[in-house]
Amino acid sequence: MGAVEVEGFLSVLAVRGGVAASTQNQALSALLFLYREVLRIDLPWMETMVRAKRSQRVPTVLAREEVFERSFKRAALRS
Repeated sequence: MGAVEVEGFLSVLAVRGGVAASTQNQALSALLFLYREVLRIDLPWMETMVRAKRSQRVPTVLAREEVFERSFKRAALRS
């Protein structure tokens, strides 16, 4: 497997598979381990591959009225 195939595999994981960045990075680490430790093949181009970055999560901020409405609805459902 060459650089093009490895990049393609990781891209398919991310796009078609919809995996998280951590899963994509784990797959890259597994490939690095396979080539270095098992097959004893040094692939310098694999060291320079860019790892996937976690997406930034934006917190949901509720207005005071929304907090009151949601807590009121929950209390009403419990009774």
